[in-house]
Amino acid sequence: MEGLNQWLWQQEFWLPPGITWKDLRMDEKMEKGSRYPLPRDLLLTLPLALCFIALRYVFERVIAVPLSRRLGVRDRVRVRVAFIPKLEALYLQKRKQQPSQSDILGLEKQCSLTRRQIETWFRHRRNQDKPSSTKKFCEASWRFVFYVTAFSAGIASLIDTPWFWELRECWQGYPKQTVAEAHYWYYILELGFYWSLLLSVSVDVKRKDFKEQIIHHIATIFLIGFSYCANYVRVGTLVMLVHDSSDFLLESAKMFNYSGWRKTCDALFVLFAVVFLGTRLVVFPSRILYTTLVDSLDFFKPCFGYYFLNTLLLVLQALHIFWAWLILRMVYKFVFLGKVERDERSDEESEIEEEKEEECSWEQKKGTLNSKLASLANNCVLKNLTHQRRHLSYRMANTR
Repeated sequence: MEGLNQWLWQQEFWLPPGITWKDLRMDEKMEKGSRYPLPRDLLLTLPLALCFIALRYVFERVIAVPLSRRLGVRDRVRVRVAFIPKLEALYLQKRKQQPSQSDILGLEKQCSLTRRQIETWFRHRRNQDKPSSTKKFCEASWRFVFYVTAFSAGIASLIDTPWFWELRECWQGYPKQTVAEAHYWYYILELGFYWSLLLSVSVDVKRKDFKEQIIHHIATIFLIGFSYCANYVRVGTLVMLVHDSSDFLLESAKMFNYSGWRKTCDALFVLFAVVFLGTRLVVFPSRILYTTLVDSLDFFKPCFGYYFLNTLLLVLQALHIFWAWLILRMVYKFVFLGKVERDERSDEESEIEEEKEEECSWEQKKGTLNSKLASLANNCVLKNLTHQRRHLSYRMANTR
């Protein structure tokens, strides 16, 4: 274990040539409130992640749920199916997949149910597990609160720093750069939050880009942790600020979408699309990636840390391109169809299926209603004819 620890923390992996860990030790000449980043500082992020999860639990029940009711969030009424052990066991085995024809034939014999009853049970059982609009609203509101707070705090702590305006300052004196207390907490809180997202991913709403979100969370955790240990804190704060600048707009658009405020949702989506495409496809590659790939070489020779940092940043950029493609699809629908129909970036895979099931159910109800109306109309016509015939017979009798 000790050998692995020594191998992992070799200075050649983390620091430029000629720099050792001893060079980053604190001394008396450092300004008050400043420090050199140390790997052990990151141990605080794990208990902090658990605190975020507990705080989210309280926030969703005390603030988010009442807010959703005030904004008009309405949950769909879903039929709760009867518990049938054999059907439940097959459902848990298949999850969202439809049972095969052979499965249905076997269940017909085992459960003494018709094919239609079995298909209806599975449809209602799938709908029963789908997250409600209130759950999705609470999740979006929690992320909105964190992202808008983190972005505001990031702007306040970075606006007066020289590297916020001139990115070459990120490398001036590297790696012997002290970290201010505000930037230390900016890093620790961001890393703790992303740990909490990764730990709670199994209970969060499953979305189309679920795998991409997992990759994003892992890459972000590695990037924040590695950049802190290797003292890439200056450029790291800019990376976090660029990401937070558009995330809170997306979450606010989701909140109003679940509340049914279509015009507000569309306006926020357009604003989010402009900010996302501008920051992720223009600012991030042309400014941040350029300074880490090119400008940094003017201040130190490339090492393992240089390649690892830029690899993680390029992974993030690949995810930006993927999400930008989904957003441009939504922009196309917004321009040519006049509204944002669905959150292409992270909507549920089952949304279309649910709508199709509702349309099918409506068609069945419509057909039943039409048949009843036709039957009622026929009865009315027959009664009217019978009444007229009796009335005519009565008049003829009186005439005689």
